[in-house]
Amino acid sequence: MVFAAEVLSMNDDCMDAGGTTPWMGEVESRLEQRSRAMQEQLPKIAFRVDASVQIGTGHFMRCLTLADELTQRGAQIRFVSRHLPEYLANLLAAKGYELAQLDSAENDADLDELAHAHWLGCSQAEDATDSINALSDRVWDWLIVDHYALDSRWESRLRQAARKILAIDDIADRQHDCDILLDQNYYADLNTRYAGKIPDHCRLLLGPRYALLREEFRQLREQVEPRKGSVQRILVFFGGMDADNYTGRAIQSLIDIGVADMHVDVVIGAQHPCREAIEAACLRLHFTCHVQTNRMAELMAAADLSLGAGGGATWERCSLGLPTIAIGTAENQRKQIVDAASEGLVYAADLKYEFDPVIGRHISSLIENSCLRQLISRNAMRAVDARGALRVVASMGCNGIDMRMARPDDSESLFVWRNHPAIRAVSRNSDPIKWEDHSRWFASLLNDPNRVLLIGLRDGVPIGVVRFDIQNHRAEVSIYLVPGITGCGRDLLHSAEMWFAQNRQGINTLHADVLGANERSHQLFLSAGYGVESTSYFKKLQ
Repeated sequence: MVFAAEVLSMNDDCMDAGGTTPWMGEVESRLEQRSRAMQEQLPKIAFRVDASVQIGTGHFMRCLTLADELTQRGAQIRFVSRHLPEYLANLLAAKGYELAQLDSAENDADLDELAHAHWLGCSQAEDATDSINALSDRVWDWLIVDHYALDSRWESRLRQAARKILAIDDIADRQHDCDILLDQNYYADLNTRYAGKIPDHCRLLLGPRYALLREEFRQLREQVEPRKGSVQRILVFFGGMDADNYTGRAIQSLIDIGVADMHVDVVIGAQHPCREAIEAACLRLHFTCHVQTNRMAELMAAADLSLGAGGGATWERCSLGLPTIAIGTAENQRKQIVDAASEGLVYAADLKYEFDPVIGRHISSLIENSCLRQLISRNAMRAVDARGALRVVASMGCNGIDMRMARPDDSESLFVWRNHPAIRAVSRNSDPIKWEDHSRWFASLLNDPNRVLLIGLRDGVPIGVVRFDIQNHRAEVSIYLVPGITGCGRDLLHSAEMWFAQNRQGINTLHADVLGANERSHQLFLSAGYGVESTSYFKKLQ
């Protein structure tokens, strides 16, 4: 980080006997103070999550993905965990994240009624006390909790440690006291699952468009196409732990149906209970075994067919269009897989909990059905665009964009931006605007309490303009990026909405008019949660 020093005037004879200047210490002190002030302004985010053979690593990995995205926006990160394997603690250390490790506890007498209470090993009250102590050295902007054994009782107590709480859930089996609830899975009853289980003010982020996928999935998605043709490469991955060794059973099924002419990649975690046996089998069969690989996105992009568990990996595979035979390895995955299969996003084998006798037949059937694989691939890519982490970060208000009201000295910049051909092409009036007309309009706007013009800045540099025109309890929103700026329209819009909600209370509806040919703006507002109110058509008569 580079800081601009306040340069004071000096002469050559200002040097003291030691060759230094008497004001140098003052400058260094100011720089140090400014550095501390800027550090204090950075968002502070804490995560409460565990991982173990029983829990798996999925909860931890999706929190890590979100932490990485927040770090890119300057956030300070701390993980609080009671159960965490050493290799995951080392991973946090390598990334520079703080870790507060709570003492392990196995006190079954204090467990509550939640179905997954045994994951915690102690009461929620004890865990809340320990977590508060682990976070007591500062005030946290957000606390993100991803744990089936913690509910509203724990969250309510932790409000003394954090300004806001984001809960990540999949199973909707308990009450929450949170400001945002994220469920990244697809369910047929997605919009009603949390009715009566969250506060009225809580914002819901639902469905795989919010799936927390790493940056490499976004990058590779631009390079892959829906699968077609024959199966040349198969990927087997049943999660980082795979306590019931579905990996070994899948390998045996591939042996039974005969895949000698195909390349098979097998991925397991470092703590897989049958690691040695799987590595030996892969060596004997000329399969490639990857242990705790960081190439998962690459392997998924290269494969033509996959066998794997439900959970977060489902959306990784979907984002890259990889047709998958999805197996519910835990009870909470079964509905997710069935509902996703009903939308054609995965292939759900009807195993009736009997994996070994019939899975080979399903693998063979899908290998032989290229049309079905292509349909699943297209559906999957259409549903998951790998930008979910960006949407979640934006919803938290941690996108690095600051909003301020336009000032008189912005007039010339706005005049240049508004007259750029790219901006005029998507405006209601596409004609060039004269300086005199612009000046009158701008002066009138600044003096009108029912019109709000905001400038969005990232690192102090203007990136876009958002205008709100208020009428009664509605406001029309107009938006454009500064010419040459790309890829941050959603973040700009969300930041402007948050500013407007905080500073213009009483406005309960936003609406936007978009020209029919402006497809990018249509997608922007749809992805930001705007609904279609009406559609206008026109036809020129000869």
